[in-house]
Amino acid sequence: MTLVDTPDKVPAPSATAAPAASGPPARRAWAGVAALRWTALRLLALAVLLAAWQAVVAAGVWPRVLVPSPGEVWGAFVRASTVHDGVRGVSGHLLVEHLGVSLRRIAVGTGYATLVGVPLGLLIGVVKPLAVVLEPAVTFLRTLPPLAYLSLLVIWFGIDESPKIWLLLIAALPPIAAATAAAVRGVPDDLVEAGRALGAGRTALLFAIRLPAALPEILTGVRIAVGIAYTSVVAAETINGVPGIGGMIRDAQRYNQTDVVIAGIIAIGLSGIALDALFRGAERIAVPWRGRA
Repeated sequence: MTLVDTPDKVPAPSATAAPAASGPPARRAWAGVAALRWTALRLLALAVLLAAWQAVVAAGVWPRVLVPSPGEVWGAFVRASTVHDGVRGVSGHLLVEHLGVSLRRIAVGTGYATLVGVPLGLLIGVVKPLAVVLEPAVTFLRTLPPLAYLSLLVIWFGIDESPKIWLLLIAALPPIAAATAAAVRGVPDDLVEAGRALGAGRTALLFAIRLPAALPEILTGVRIAVGIAYTSVVAAETINGVPGIGGMIRDAQRYNQTDVVIAGIIAIGLSGIALDALFRGAERIAVPWRGRA
């Protein structure tokens, strides 16, 4: 019986092999197309909003002193950002200077709140007797609107920078402490037990296991706190708040300069979007295992 050699069968190319080789470029191209689509959708929504705004103004639904046109708001934005007729912006300062001072106040207030709130949240999340005492206090502060204690802070600290920083600190501290406590309590028991099995003590468990595992939620709490501080800065700057975006809006409101008020509100919103995007980028760098938010 003769054995006839047969050629080895060559496996057919897999249907998924070709896309695998060109997968990353294809995914990047698709991501670019998707980003362009979302950008176009945002621009379309903005155009519709501006058109509706202009239509309401043209119809005379409200007096122009109450609802200025988009062009008038843009003119106010330009005036606030430049020197015109010897006048420097609004209230003697450019818009970018008002915004910069407010952002500095927010950074200082939120920074102090983080330095206090993270250790406080760790204590609440780990030590049960302290949680019974401190958690209601954090909840009490979280429910207070900023204007409720602004007058008290002015009585205590005067009308300089101190009451503003204290107000932003008190506004930003509760979400950081609450997020930290919840994150520490939510650390999987398996991680803690593994640390104990390796001989880790309480301090090592807290700083080497619980804190790193809770870091993503802590950063989210800080980001939320920055947003709360931003919403509180206008209240903080109602007292001797110039320069400051809240003080600028307050002065414009006194003289019925609605276009300046709206320009200031838009500046706050745009800078808030940029700040939130910055924090999202910092989160992706600090906790890459969390993925994109």
